[in-house]
Amino acid sequence: MSDLTPTPESPGLHVAKPSPYAPATGSYVCGGCDAAATAHGDTAVQDLVQDYTNQHGPAHTREGQ
Repeated sequence: MSDLTPTPESPGLHVAKPSPYAPATGSYVCGGCDAAATAHGDTAVQDLVQDYTNQHGPAHTREGQ
């Protein structure tokens, strides 16, 4: 399997939780504005996903587009 970590060349959101007992990890890179963030821990990853959904990714457009 290839590395699924988002990069500027391959933007997106990646969340992992290897087991129910391990903390979640997440990262994103926005394809519209190149913003990037990472999080560790279930609550922090939930906040990261909410931020990506509300401010970047599918909800984000560059000015002038």
